[in-house]
Amino acid sequence: MSISNAATPRHRYDALSVGLHWITAVSVIFLFASAHIWEQLERGTPLRKGLQAWHISAGILLAVVMIVRPLWRLYCQRQPHLAVAPATQAPAMRWLAHLMHTALYALLFTQVALGFLFRWAQQEPFQFFGLFSIPTLIHIDPSLRHTLAGWHNTVAWTLIGLAGVHALAALFHHYVMRDNVLRRMLPLRGSVPLRED
Repeated sequence: MSISNAATPRHRYDALSVGLHWITAVSVIFLFASAHIWEQLERGTPLRKGLQAWHISAGILLAVVMIVRPLWRLYCQRQPHLAVAPATQAPAMRWLAHLMHTALYALLFTQVALGFLFRWAQQEPFQFFGLFSIPTLIHIDPSLRHTLAGWHNTVAWTLIGLAGVHALAALFHHYVMRDNVLRRMLPLRGSVPLRED
């Protein structure tokens, strides 16, 4: 008697979950790098202004992704054909992984919010890849822009550090523990099945 695929837990995340994860990762790296690159450039130069415009647009993209990700995750958990079977690991490791993901989500939401607040405090119009302008939804006292910029920078360093630990943990699972934790979030290549660990 065969079991329906819809009732069998998946051992790899669906394409949208994988895509959103890697858009988040690439966005965080680009946002961090671009901010530190333009600090080394002379004010008013086209390259500096261009990097800032791309930084803002990537931040808006990240904001959209961070709205979609938890909603899609909740939806997947309620759909048998999309739900992913939990990785087999010790309770302590499962708790640490949950704590890591919670911290990353909290930092990402905080960073996105600080980015918007800082831009609104500057009281300058900003756009999404030149397609449309972002309206000012909240009036922020311009005198707070330096404080917001400092918080934005502090959270950026914390986020990139925690993301680095997250990446190292994934590599540890893959090369030392030799389980499927990393492969569950990699883009599908060919038809090589995952071990059901």
